Amino acid sequence: MKFFREWGKFMMMGARAHALWEINISNTILRDRKRVLILCLFLLPILLGGIVFADQISDSLPNLLGGKKAYSPAFYSTGIFIASILIGVCAGLITGCIGAGGGFIIAPALMSAGIKGILAVGTDLFHIFAKAIMGSVIHRKLGNVSVPLALVFLIGAILGATAGGLLNRVLYEINPVLSDAFITTVYAFMLTFLGAYAMNDFLTARKSGSSGGAHGGKDEGAEMGNLPRKLQSIKIPPMITFDHELTPGGRSISWVFLVLSGALVGLAAGIMGVGGGFLTFPIFVYILGVSSMTTVGTDIFQIVFTAGYAGITQYAIYGFIFYTLAMGMLLGSLVGIQIGAMVTKVVKGVTIRGFYAMAVLAGAVNRIFALPGKLGEMDVIPLSKQTGALLDTIGIYAFFVVIGGFAVWVIGTFLINIRVLKGEEVQS
Repeated sequence: MKFFREWGKFMMMGARAHALWEINISNTILRDRKRVLILCLFLLPILLGGIVFADQISDSLPNLLGGKKAYSPAFYSTGIFIASILIGVCAGLITGCIGAGGGFIIAPALMSAGIKGILAVGTDLFHIFAKAIMGSVIHRKLGNVSVPLALVFLIGAILGATAGGLLNRVLYEINPVLSDAFITTVYAFMLTFLGAYAMNDFLTARKSGSSGGAHGGKDEGAEMGNLPRKLQSIKIPPMITFDHELTPGGRSISWVFLVLSGALVGLAAGIMGVGGGFLTFPIFVYILGVSSMTTVGTDIFQIVFTAGYAGITQYAIYGFIFYTLAMGMLLGSLVGIQIGAMVTKVVKGVTIRGFYAMAVLAGAVNRIFALPGKLGEMDVIPLSKQTGALLDTIGIYAFFVVIGGFAVWVIGTFLINIRVLKGEEVQS
């Protein structure tokens, strides 16, 4: 039980580190006029095409190179495009307001909006990569990065991302419903685990009267447990050294464990369409014994390359990226992050924790209720199409009611307190 509590705690820390990264990217893009201009010039054709010409040209797009057809057109429909912007706004509000990654809701939301699971995964990866590149994320704000640690870890991450992308594509070729069921199962498990911990964290904070925000909390990982000590005592050369600032001579661990860890994170990224940061943090701190300071920088570093590699080599070249959706989500998330971050100045931290727990659990419920219908379609369980569709509809409504309610509350709070927030900006 203690292990799961600790693992959940470090998963939450990874989500918060990823959120801080996204907030920095949003600030980097929107507070630089040149980047905003480039963003506008880049998005304008997509916006016009997605809104004005979507329905007219969707059937006349050319095939992809290699004779394969895109599994979804570059422009789909006006409704889906607008939905992508709203999904991006909601994810951005969660990231900015709660201080924990809102990317968990993107793939479930896209799948609920009618997008195939493999397309949702590829599109989410491309969205993460595009945001990182446009934000020029590889700069001084990365923090304390151990380059040797990151490079060896990336060897495993690339292998894992390749395996994850290959697995998704093979399952899709066998049966698109099987692919959806697999992605749905993975998301249901991960969101249930993280949501349960987040709800427990909220209830504990409310009971103790703590009002600390989601960004708070002391750094973990300076002290090592028994497992990291054992792993670091295994000397399989070459040994990779790190954390020279914490201990004389630094700590060291065999490259084998780094490659295996990277493979696991890359596999998750390739399957789920996320950066994998929610796994990097607990693995580095809880298993490998890396300090949280080094973990944050290295985690962000690997996200850029893992998402870029997986998005391009495992999904883009096979037609599994919905570019219009990715750009819509990018636009929405940049705006949502800014609004969410400002709302934290006028809302208690414990309230924010509660909303995050509800949002993650809503995503878990959404995927859990979607699974029976997919299993019924494959005749794995005896379930009629009507019953499966009903359960799926219940999950969709539960998900969007919670996420939509949260978005309305945050935006409403922002509008009500806009004068107060402007006053703070003037004073600062």
